[in-house]
Amino acid sequence: MIASVLALVRPDILALTPYSSARKESSGGRIWLDANENPETPEAHRPLLNRYPEPQPAALAATLATLYGVTPDRLLITRGSDEGIDLLLRTFCRAGQDAILITPPTYGMYSVAAGIQGARVVPVPLVLEKNFALDPAAVLAAIGPESGVKLVFLCSPNNPTGQLLDRAAVLLVARSLAGRAVVVVDEAYVDFAPQPSLAAELAALPNLVILRTLSKAYGLAGARVGATLADPALIAVLHKVIAPYPVPTPVLQAALAALSPAGRAAAQESIRQLVAERLRLASALAKLPGIQQVWPGDANFLLLRVADSAHVMAAGRAAGIIWRDRSKDVPCTIRLTVGTREENDATLEVLARV
Repeated sequence: MIASVLALVRPDILALTPYSSARKESSGGRIWLDANENPETPEAHRPLLNRYPEPQPAALAATLATLYGVTPDRLLITRGSDEGIDLLLRTFCRAGQDAILITPPTYGMYSVAAGIQGARVVPVPLVLEKNFALDPAAVLAAIGPESGVKLVFLCSPNNPTGQLLDRAAVLLVARSLAGRAVVVVDEAYVDFAPQPSLAAELAALPNLVILRTLSKAYGLAGARVGATLADPALIAVLHKVIAPYPVPTPVLQAALAALSPAGRAAAQESIRQLVAERLRLASALAKLPGIQQVWPGDANFLLLRVADSAHVMAAGRAAGIIWRDRSKDVPCTIRLTVGTREENDATLEVLARV
């Protein structure tokens, strides 16, 4: 089945001879004179920042593979999940010919990456009346023989609406599009959700790709560490496209520390606290007269409908609190990230006065 997925890849990418970095061509050794590096590193730049890092650090790849329940050959380390989006667009979509399908309101980088690549965007909106549910029939109907759709981006939990997409609906879309399109499930927020990742489905669905990140639950947004999970043959193709050294040495160290036993325990406690605060915050917000609707959320944020989003945002700024106005996606809405208990109390205090 993977052959049918590779048939969707741009022919010029399949034929591409990837850049071969010095670190790809050699490992080990005591004296490195192969990469035009400075043999010295300033004391302030320890450890060894004068040397290029591993292109795909084996220790981090193995640790992430264990965390996500896949084998290392099904994983590509990326600079956040945003780089995974960009790599997929460049790998599959020919400028002016191919397209992606998105389900608005959803994460804006799918359309941005498509625009950069010169790919068309086919929108199939989520069903607002069903709490932004995925409409698999509408998605499949939009991907006809002439649609040119190579990639279907599904964000679950969805940003900015916060809810998990129905698992059965996502799998139906993926199975129905085998050999026709690649279904990319963005799971940036799945750590906060009550259902597990779809990673266990990768072996049965070669056209399924999953995006993960350490930016949210593991608190490494500033480090930019993500992963693309897919069939090994597709991962091998993505290796051709990715930049030679995507994981800087300090980032590698931060990621390994965050994924140590102590780091993982801390992340799990953080997730527990944030989920508890999300539930408390949602309940309290629903009781405020100025809040018209609080959508149920499975991530670390909540989407609210208010009478005047600009007025609410101004009130927040006046109190030193910054939320996100999402009215361009869903009219009269703001998105609140779940913070600490003290931060959430400050949010409730301001919104109670609006």
